Amino acid sequence: MAHDDLHKVLPGQLLARGAGRLLSSYGFVSVEEVAPTRGLRVDVMGLGPKGEIWVIECKSSRADFQSDAKWDGYLEWCDRFFWAVDEHFPTDLLPVDTGLIIADAYGGEVIRMGPERKLAAPRRKVMIQKVATTAARRLQGLRDPEMAAVWG
Repeated sequence: MAHDDLHKVLPGQLLARGAGRLLSSYGFVSVEEVAPTRGLRVDVMGLGPKGEIWVIECKSSRADFQSDAKWDGYLEWCDRFFWAVDEHFPTDLLPVDTGLIIADAYGGEVIRMGPERKLAAPRRKVMIQKVATTAARRLQGLRDPEMAAVWG
């Protein structure tokens, strides 16, 4: 995405971009908008070099955070959970037993490491497969847009 195009992107997408860059600095790869199970969609899912799964929820405002009733359902699908917010977000709203990232479109910083809740091996395998499948379908959809329509 060109620098000039950033003003066209929603605030949460800018946070996701910065969170993805931060994850990369930790040796992770990331995919945005991954559905770990029916009815849930995480903003950013990171896959670490040792198979770690991190979930990052991007919140651009108080109202955005307060309208999210599903976030605690993400905890069972990751080893660590984080919020990504900008420097003006009222961080006292966020649960203290979750991770905190301050981010913008260009990167981020872990302010509070999310507590580790190790996934069971079978669930980890499912999530690694989900990340790989989601990323591969998106790449193939870029190369062959007709296939993107097949997957919906």
